[in-house]
Amino acid sequence: MKQFKLISLSLLAAVALSCSDDDPEVITVTETVTETVVETVVETVTVEAEDFIIDEDITEDTTLTNDQIWTLSGRVFVKNGATLTIEAGTLIKAVGGTGTNASVLVVAQGASIQANGTADAPIIMTSAADNIALGQTAGDNLGANDRGLWGGLIVLGYATVHGDSPAGASTQQIEGIPADVAEGLYGGDDDADSSGSITYLSIRHGGALIGEGNEINGLTLGGVGTGTTIDNVEVIGNIDDGIEFFGGSVNASNLLVWGQGDDAVDLDQSYSGTIENVMVILEGASDHAFEIDGPKAGPEVNEPFTVSDITVIGSPDNSKNDIADFRDGANGSVNNLLAYNLGAGTDVELNGPADKTRFDAGELVLTNWEIVLDGDATIDGIFDEKAGTDPDSTIGTFNTGFATAIESAAAATVGADASAFSWTFYTSQQ
Repeated sequence: MKQFKLISLSLLAAVALSCSDDDPEVITVTETVTETVVETVVETVTVEAEDFIIDEDITEDTTLTNDQIWTLSGRVFVKNGATLTIEAGTLIKAVGGTGTNASVLVVAQGASIQANGTADAPIIMTSAADNIALGQTAGDNLGANDRGLWGGLIVLGYATVHGDSPAGASTQQIEGIPADVAEGLYGGDDDADSSGSITYLSIRHGGALIGEGNEINGLTLGGVGTGTTIDNVEVIGNIDDGIEFFGGSVNASNLLVWGQGDDAVDLDQSYSGTIENVMVILEGASDHAFEIDGPKAGPEVNEPFTVSDITVIGSPDNSKNDIADFRDGANGSVNNLLAYNLGAGTDVELNGPADKTRFDAGELVLTNWEIVLDGDATIDGIFDEKAGTDPDSTIGTFNTGFATAIESAAAATVGADASAFSWTFYTSQQ
């Protein structure tokens, strides 16, 4: 089992300085705290702790224990054949950086992550700028609108994907990993593939820029199969999507995303699993609660997804508060959804003719939606059929009775079971 050297650190907020063997290593980090998508401020934060540094690939079975703070520095792969075990209650702080210097943990195909926290001792992955201390579950200097301070967690497997380039390709290279790096590959034909187990994990303040217009998601799942466990995961303040599924068949439950800069939950490349019990809390910078794409391979591919028991909470600072965008012939079902605090500008979009075709054919199914309307919004008015060429155009509505207007969230008969999220950072801030 691989062991990491114990080092005394002073973290000022990712430039690593080489020190002699007699001196402690010092890492100096400049963190950019993003208050909204377009506005940033720079803060200097001092954190002192005795840390283990993770700055090289994991090639053999390795355990991160919960008795020290661990510092993730740079792009680190868990390689084929290796298992990374993270004990319940473990605290991981990641230094910043952009592009290839961004700190990100990537579990490659054939590798495994066993990150199993508990409700009383969740695993926390956050920024080095976070003043959370060992044994705590929250600091007090960062919130849902502090984004882009490090990368995120990427898990890659061998399950089926219908890729973007070329359309329908069964294997793809994950966003942010150069094409010549084999550990960035995902997809295959093993829908029962296992990449390990992730439970009670909180991922905070990620989404570092890795290229023009390309940020890392809080949790990225590429071609992950049903042998993998994804249960009780929250993503807080990520600058891009909260959780994105690129194809694959993995099932997931009890997901919470708060304050993402783009979409909270993004399904792409014909994801075909089941997701149950989802809470999305939008902030001013947020886009859709859900963006759901169909297979790039075309309408003959029919590997449907299911998402059920959902609560979407809007923000008074968000002029859109969009619930969902269905694109590229999305096929599957979204059931038992409650949405409130939305504002009059909210909408649900069929983005093009392929999506209307799926909806009319009963291959895109929306059932039991309850929506608290604000202002002069109407149920029919928020369901938009788009032309597919002009994102601002609306050529009709498509609601056929699956959505009902209710007076208040207290009157809802559908939605997420909020008690499942009692362990989260979000709940602690309410």
